[in-house]
Order: sequence, then C-alpha cells, then structure tokens
Amino acid sequence: MTASETRRYDVVIVGGGHNALVAAAYLARAGRSVVVLERSDAVGGAAVSERPWAGIDARVSRYSYLVSLLPPKIIDDLGLRIELRRRRYSSYTPDPADPSRGILIDTQDAAATADSFTRTLGDTDEAARYAAFGERLAPLGRAVFPTMTEPLPTEDEVRERLGDDALWSALTSRPLGDLLRSSLESDLVRGIALTDGLIGTFASSDDPSLAQNRCFLYHVIGGETGHWDVPVGGMGAVTAELERAAREAGAEIVTGVDVISVSPDGEVHGVTDRPEVYYGSLVLSGVGQAVLGRLLTAGGAPTAVDEPEGAQVKVNMLLSRLPRLRDRSVSPEAAFAGTFHVNETMTQLDSAFVAATGGVLPDPLPLEIYCHSLTDPSILGEELRASGAQTLTLFGLHVPHRLIDDADPVAAAARLLAAAQHSLDAVLDEPLRDCILRAPDGRLCIEARTTADLEESLNMVGGDIFHGGLSWPWLSTPADTPATRWGVSTAHSRVLLCGSSAQRGGAVSGIGGQNAAMAALEILEG
Repeated sequence: MTASETRRYDVVIVGGGHNALVAAAYLARAGRSVVVLERSDAVGGAAVSERPWAGIDARVSRYSYLVSLLPPKIIDDLGLRIELRRRRYSSYTPDPADPSRGILIDTQDAAATADSFTRTLGDTDEAARYAAFGERLAPLGRAVFPTMTEPLPTEDEVRERLGDDALWSALTSRPLGDLLRSSLESDLVRGIALTDGLIGTFASSDDPSLAQNRCFLYHVIGGETGHWDVPVGGMGAVTAELERAAREAGAEIVTGVDVISVSPDGEVHGVTDRPEVYYGSLVLSGVGQAVLGRLLTAGGAPTAVDEPEGAQVKVNMLLSRLPRLRDRSVSPEAAFAGTFHVNETMTQLDSAFVAATGGVLPDPLPLEIYCHSLTDPSILGEELRASGAQTLTLFGLHVPHRLIDDADPVAAAARLLAAAQHSLDAVLDEPLRDCILRAPDGRLCIEARTTADLEESLNMVGGDIFHGGLSWPWLSTPADTPATRWGVSTAHSRVLLCGSSAQRGGAVSGIGGQNAAMAALEILEG
C-alpha cells in the first residue's frame, strides 16, 4: 500500500476492549478523529456475553463477569444506559471442616449475619470484628476512588486524604496477612477477606511483593464502597453501550484487523484480507504491555517486556436447578446469590499457593462461585427461566499458567474442570453433575476457560486478566508530562496505554480508557 493510501487520524487505538471504546468515545466527543482496530469480529475483549451452548438461550458473561470500578462519571459523561444491580447477599462460606455449617453475610440483616457467624464458629465476637474491619477499610474507598478519573495524586496526598497512618502503613508497607491476623481471629473469616487480594493475582497472604495488597485495595475501593455489581443483560450489555457511545460520537471501529506492528512515530500496520496502514498523531494501546512490546519490536523499536502470568480458571455452566447444600440452614438461592467461597480459609489459600509454586495443582482447589441469573434473570430465555434453570460462574484461584503451559489444551481444561468440580462437590449434598443441564446435542452445559484459552482467544499473554501486575494508584513524586500524570505512559511519547496495562487498569472499569483519552487530549491540544 502506498503512502497516499495510508489512513490518517488524530488517534489510532490498537485493540477493541471496553477501555478502548471508552477512550474512543471521549476522543470523538472532543472532536478528534479516531479509529479502533480490533482483530476479532466483534469488540469488547473480555467484556462480552456469548451463548456457549448450541440451542440454549443463555447469554453468559464468558470472561469478565462483575462490575465494581466503573465510575458513575464515565457513565454520565458518555450517556451510557447501563443498569447495575446490587446483590443482597455479600457471600456464603461453608466451613471446609464441616460443610453442614457456614457463614452467610446478609447486607440487609445484621442480626442474621451475626447468628451465622456464631453458629459456624462458636464465637460471638467474630462478626463484630469482621464488621469493624469493614468499617476501618471504608475510608479507603472515599479517599482513593474519586481520584481514579483524575490526574494521579501523589502518595503523600492520598495518605493525607485517608487520615489513618496506621492503616496506610499496614496496607502499603507490610504484607496483607499481618493486617488480617491482627483484625480477625478465625481462619475461615480471614480467608473471606484474603480472597479480595487474590482474584487474578498469584500470591500468598505474606508475599513480600505486596501484589496481594494492591489487588485488595482495588477490590475494596470500587464505587467508594467495595460492592461488586451485576450488569443487567450481562457484560455484553456494557460493551454494547460503549460501542454505541463511541460510534454515535463519530469514532470509527474496524473489526477483523490483525495489527502486526506499531512504530513510535504513529504508524500502525494491520492485515485483513490485505495489508492496511493507519497513521495517528498518537497511538493508544488497548492490548497488554507484552503484546505492545512485540508490536513495537516489529515496528522497528525493540522493546523488552516481562511476560505476565495469569493464575486462574473460569468455569461457566448452566444448571437445571441450584444444587442442594449440606448446610440446611441456608437456602441455595441465598448461598449462590453472592460470592460462594469454597475451600478458601486463609490456611487453604496459602497452602494452595505453595502447592502451585511447586508445580502441583492445588487439592482442594480454592473456588469462588456466582449465580448471576438470580440477580438478573434476563440473561436466560423465557423457557429456561420458567423451568428453574440458573447460570453458575466458577472462578478457581492459584492456577498459574505454568501448570498448563506445555499441556494439551483440551486435556488441561478437563483436568482443571475435574479439580473444580471435586472441590465444589465437597460442600454440596449432591454431585454438581446431577444438576448440569444438557444441550439439545446431549452435551453438558459446562465449559472451562483456562489461561491458555485467554491467551488464544483474547491475546492475553499468559492468560493474565490484568495484562501484568497491578500498580498502586498514585505517584511517588509529581509527574511532568500528561502521559505520566494520567498513568498511561510508555517509553515512546506518541504511544500511550489505554487498557488494563495502564497504571490504574484492571477489571471492567473504563478508567484506563478515560485516563488515556484525557492525556491524549492534553497532548493534542498542547
């Protein structure tokens, strides 16, 4: 293709995930010419709804599945018609030592929650300690979350906003395990809290890297409250609204483009059924830093980037009904409505980390389970709803990519699926398999999405859902450029991050996209 055929824009965005759509919408609304290049046939990346089973009218949030960090500011700025529903039950956690009892945290009934703690632990005070722990953490959300769509504050500024030097030191200077042990007495309850530091993060409670602390912070600040909500219509409804907002603002979105190189001067080469060349005054990268590094290297700017590693398995399933529990004091409808913790005491989580570090699949596998259709029945067709069918999403922790990297993908998925079912069956009163619906072709409606699947289908290197380790959402010293001020800089001034690799990226938030757009506008207007 000749130079005269090169397509020119103010901004070229590589990758069409939800953050890229947010950035495109903001930029187009500001009057800038922008194009989004997505290699798949549809945009959304991990924030999509799909029908995995032929002949079954169930729209599953196949990858990302909950929303916490999407700020109301972005929803309002872009005019998004998104409904997020709060779950009444925060979590249910059966005691692995005796699954006939468990802790049900009901956000609307403190007395019932306290009774659940006492019945399970035999301790009349742990419920109060857990509530006090939550109250102590609450100022973090109020101090940090409002800054997520602003230029990065400094560490000193956030510390001053928090006004609790002891909590600040406990969270940012020492492993999370210390804070949990000093705040809670029960191994079971410590595990409930610790899991917020381990979603998509391979670490122990006492990991000196503090990776678990950073993940924990992002979980407890969402929406200033730490609540994680269900998007009505599934995650695909969020993407659909973002795509609408971007297109209506004038952004161009091109799917089926496999970007093969990015140059620091703004030239982007892609392939459809023919070579394509795009030129942007700026390039925004919605792909992970490892992928961007490969593209820059191919574009003549050798770039070395650490290879990230995911550490989870996600299982999607459709049940004919919810399974019976060994704990008869709790209904399945309450237990599965929030986060259902399985084999996630603090000791079990740390033991699972040690096993996986040694190359062994944890047994039992720590799990978290969610039934989205209880909160949002619209994701099921009318016949399925009438029959009592329910979706179930299972998220297995401490499964680093290294455990399956060299294995046959089908065999690896089957192995992880068997481990997940075995762990869940330990707290059920009947085998999970007896409740799994069958598709018209006779297949069970269950699938495992491994780190290898994410690498193959979503181009997430190592299956890392965060595109690399999470960063603290602040600066050690004030920034001197728009890109560093907004946390979206790379080694090249005309290439910015706009996805989960951005300093405040991770989860379905749109924050990386909004921040990249703000930095880009400053640069283009400067």
